[in-house]
Amino acid sequence: MKRKIELIASYWTLAGDCYALGPNEVATIPLKDRIEAAAWAGYTGMGLAHQDLVFNKAKYGYAEMKRMLNDHGIVHVEVEFLGDWFEKGDKKKASDAIRRDLLEAAHELGARNMKAAGEMWTEVCDVPRYAEAFASVCEDAAEIGIEVAIEILPMTNIRTLETATGIVSQAGHDNGGLCIDIWHMVRGGISFDEVAKLPASYFKSVEIDDAKAEIEGTIWEDTLFHRLYPGEGAFDCPGFINAVEKAGFRGVYGVEVISDTYRKLPVREQAKRSFDGTMAQFAKLD
Repeated sequence: MKRKIELIASYWTLAGDCYALGPNEVATIPLKDRIEAAAWAGYTGMGLAHQDLVFNKAKYGYAEMKRMLNDHGIVHVEVEFLGDWFEKGDKKKASDAIRRDLLEAAHELGARNMKAAGEMWTEVCDVPRYAEAFASVCEDAAEIGIEVAIEILPMTNIRTLETATGIVSQAGHDNGGLCIDIWHMVRGGISFDEVAKLPASYFKSVEIDDAKAEIEGTIWEDTLFHRLYPGEGAFDCPGFINAVEKAGFRGVYGVEVISDTYRKLPVREQAKRSFDGTMAQFAKLD
């Protein structure tokens, strides 16, 4: 890999003993410790999730959070996770409140993007309706100069490239695109050849991680508890990177490792192993 590679420690990689939709999504590792560990390991970016943002806003305020990030060279920030942006009624009201929180945090911290997802545990997706709703999210995000990335997840109704690209193209906003995570591509049966054919402008977030060849437990349990550091599992990480680069992506890569074993390790060990394991995958392309 000839160009300089920078990495983002996606939220769950250093959040400690918590997980998505768990009892509490606030990191068990203090923000200051996470920032210091990420920078020490070599990361130049970090992800922050909604509950954790609200908690640390109350504790520090966004000005102090931004100072801590900047002081340690953490210049690439992403915020997550927006769900139910396509809903109506009470679910939409709750989603809109989270949207406001995430956009406020993104503005105050100088974030690069906001991640979003479809409806869990269903397959049917009304693409025109979702595209209209996604356009609204993109318009709000454009006001503060950030991008919005729909994450393709095999356990949601935005699980295929056809559905995801249909939403993005019909929404018609340059700051709207996709989050492409190797885990979801492999487990969702999406080939790297398909990824390589995506328009470069659609890549708003790219994430690397690893796992065993076979799913452990349910697919939900596998993604929350059994991911591995890049290079420790069966995924072809260099092949994934090649496909993404072939498509024209030249941005910052995220590292999203979610593991009930790794998240109990000392934070600096988590940061070092995740960073070094990922950079080793890029080294294989030289």
